[in-house]
Amino acid sequence: MRADLNRDHLVPPTGIRNLGILAHVDAGKTTVTERILYLTGAVHRRGEVHEGTTVTDFDPLERDRGITIFAAAVSCLWDGHRINLIDTPGHVDFSDEVERSLRVLDGAVAVFDAVAGVEPQSESVWRQADRYGVPRIAFVNKMDRAGADLDTAAGSIRERLRVTPLVVQLPIGREDGITGVVDLLRMRSLVWDAGRDTVTEGPVPEALGDEARRRRRLLEETVAELHPAALEEFCARPEISATTLTAALRDLTLRGEAVVVLCGSAYRNRGVEPLLDAVVAYLPAPPDVPPVRAAWDGAEQERPADPAAPFAALVFKVHAAPTGRLTYLRVYSGTIRRGDVVLDAGARRTERIGRILRVQADRHTETDRATAGDIVAVAGVKAARAGATLCAPGAPLVLEPPVTASPVVSVAVEPRGSGDADRLATALARMSDEDPSLSVRADAETGQTLLSGMGELHLEVAVEKLRRAHGLDVAVGRPRVAYRETVVRGVSGLLYRHVKQDGGAGQFAHVVLDVEPLEHDAGLVFRSTVTGGRVPREYVGAVEAGCRDALAEGPLGGHPVTGLRVTLTDGATHPKDSSEMAFRTAGRLALREALRAGEMALLEPLAEVTVTVPEDAVGGVLGDLAARRGRVTGSVARAGTVVVTATVPLAELFGYATRLRGRTQGRGSFTSRPAGYAQVAGSAPGLTR
Repeated sequence: MRADLNRDHLVPPTGIRNLGILAHVDAGKTTVTERILYLTGAVHRRGEVHEGTTVTDFDPLERDRGITIFAAAVSCLWDGHRINLIDTPGHVDFSDEVERSLRVLDGAVAVFDAVAGVEPQSESVWRQADRYGVPRIAFVNKMDRAGADLDTAAGSIRERLRVTPLVVQLPIGREDGITGVVDLLRMRSLVWDAGRDTVTEGPVPEALGDEARRRRRLLEETVAELHPAALEEFCARPEISATTLTAALRDLTLRGEAVVVLCGSAYRNRGVEPLLDAVVAYLPAPPDVPPVRAAWDGAEQERPADPAAPFAALVFKVHAAPTGRLTYLRVYSGTIRRGDVVLDAGARRTERIGRILRVQADRHTETDRATAGDIVAVAGVKAARAGATLCAPGAPLVLEPPVTASPVVSVAVEPRGSGDADRLATALARMSDEDPSLSVRADAETGQTLLSGMGELHLEVAVEKLRRAHGLDVAVGRPRVAYRETVVRGVSGLLYRHVKQDGGAGQFAHVVLDVEPLEHDAGLVFRSTVTGGRVPREYVGAVEAGCRDALAEGPLGGHPVTGLRVTLTDGATHPKDSSEMAFRTAGRLALREALRAGEMALLEPLAEVTVTVPEDAVGGVLGDLAARRGRVTGSVARAGTVVVTATVPLAELFGYATRLRGRTQGRGSFTSRPAGYAQVAGSAPGLTR
């Protein structure tokens, strides 16, 4: 159903669907998004990735590389519902864009390649959605490809994602002969005209009748096992009605107990209309989601998706558009209008809303207000960063921000022009404002400016943006990975006395610490076993803060320290000279001394690599992985190719794409995702200085 978006349609919260498109790179996310925009009338020409004409991949960097780099928000109408949709990146280096998007979404469509099934980054984004409790439906795309198989793709969903797939369609035709699908709920066929963008409803083709009835019965049995109401009807009647099945599928989707699976080919415009109907039928509206939780001054509170409640919104994206700074919001409660004054709760600073915009990627339509459930951009907000809470000044609160991953790769950047240092600093500050997963710092030893990000491609894109968008000619150093240090053998009963007397009030703090190793990804676990008030409670918190300060630089090479438990076992105070500052200093210096006294080891980041190569090139690729200190964890033969999975130190992957293309005559490809940290191979634990 097409809709006219020339005017702003006021849709109640129950009619809104906020969803993301999630997938592995090249599974067809952007093409799915383009077909949705076309079929809903939001655009009047179908954009193509290979032509560089897509709406959501509007940045020149995206069009040059043919991949989604920046999460793009669009809005459209379907069957009386407003669909706020975010097309997310599929490459692992831009997973932070996915993280920030999932934080503000109510549902998602996971897109899978009908040949490859669940791929590594598909699994990663699925786990990200699990962390935020985002309900999903699945769309098996590219059913027109040679080797496409719906059952194999559904089987990989079951095996790799550990979720029950509920397949509600049967394809009509195979591979490039696919013409439509059988709707198993209503037992009807949907056939698309190749020349016109129209779909015709009809009876199930006679040749598919038995198979459709078998699959419908299998769907009923699976749903009945999971849903009480469906089980009751399954036992009482010959078959479960379409109405009951639809309600059961919605319940199971909202609870995350199963995933509805549809199929089609977005490129050939097969199956997109039923996908939109499924979005409306199965994914939640804002009122279906539990009230958002927030805090203020230590007290927790909840806000329902009610337009009449006090205003509260979360900033999930900042974009420096040519016309000015745009701040993207998810409105959780209340209503906001042009000219309203809002509070940036974290910074405790007020901002004025200049304009409110319905977003169409890089195009915008102005509206006079936004209500609970909306995703919009606002102009006029000058300083709020991604993760900030904007709320009514009279009802302050802070919403939980999205998690930002720690950068793992760094490069040194320097301006070639003698007068460009200030311009470079300004450009880097603006880029890190837009992308929180980028960080900028000065190297204490060399004085160089270090730009850190999530991977080699992430930094390549950032440097290219410096050159294109900011007109800077920069010199770039070799990539360096972010090492960590960890405790291998701790110490017990380390006593540290901090005494400082320089006239007037002095500083006195006495602490005793036990330090022991934990898992690498455990960070710092702090606890106190002090009894009898020997260290007052407020000073215990100061000791913990000091210990966290000490983790910034370890004794091996100045890298951050992780994976340890610190226990405060004893201490002493002075009636006049003890203070929180004194105990914080004591905690910092005591832990530094404890780390030097114990045994430390250097950790390096690992990547899980999935390499797809022709059968005749497997030997050379395996040898190359071994030379890169890789550990092969599995291999699967698939239609003339072999898919090899391995765990490889991230430092060894720089330049791997070029090497792989050379070894396979351009026929090999690989993807990677973070796999945690491990002790550097061949390094003996202990102090190196």
